[in-house]
Amino acid sequence: MTSPLHLVISERLRQQIENGEYVPGAKLPSESQLIEEFQASRITIRRAVANLVKQGLVVTHQGKGVFVTERRKVVYTLSNPLTFLEDDLKRQQIELKLKTVVFEPVTVSEEVQKILQLPKDEPIAYLQKKILLADGVPGCVDITYILPNIGKRLAPQLKQNMTFPILEQNNIAIERVEAVIECTNANLELSEYLEVPLGHPLLVYRHTAYTANDRPIVHGESISRGDRFCYAIGQQRNKI
Repeated sequence: MTSPLHLVISERLRQQIENGEYVPGAKLPSESQLIEEFQASRITIRRAVANLVKQGLVVTHQGKGVFVTERRKVVYTLSNPLTFLEDDLKRQQIELKLKTVVFEPVTVSEEVQKILQLPKDEPIAYLQKKILLADGVPGCVDITYILPNIGKRLAPQLKQNMTFPILEQNNIAIERVEAVIECTNANLELSEYLEVPLGHPLLVYRHTAYTANDRPIVHGESISRGDRFCYAIGQQRNKI
């Protein structure tokens, strides 16, 4: 049985990408060039490109063209004792940069108020929303709620750095972190921040950090591109 032409074309382009004919960041031939190369209709070429987008191999930028995505993944090791993301990326020789887009006190939802044990009559926390870039590519949006006294006092440092190391540097020791990993899809805001299409599959790492006496101080979620981030977990049998 013969495959539809759009699948044949997308498979050919996929092979060219995986063989290195089109390297990460490279621009694919224009729509007109692909029409001529494969002797196909415009709608067939668009369906072929859409197949590549769904596979996470390319991303389209309106008015600019179709570009091959970066396929190297950032691996964050979830271990005990805690390993901070910066240390993990440094070990992998990946440059981490962050861009804070929101840092302000807000009235939080009832759910966050309960998690952070904030007073019901004043459920205020500092909200920080930042984009994490690995080797210059946006890979993760980090949305964090921080206790108001800590957010206000450490605002200049938190705006420029990752949360956990700044807390540790200011003698706020994190004793444990509870986390859940889930899946979601990109909404309009996330698609713009992470430069992915609407509906693109994303990983959600939802976490709450506790200090001594089981006091929660930070709650948030890191929402990352599945083609750019993954998590590694090491397990070891307890020794008796």
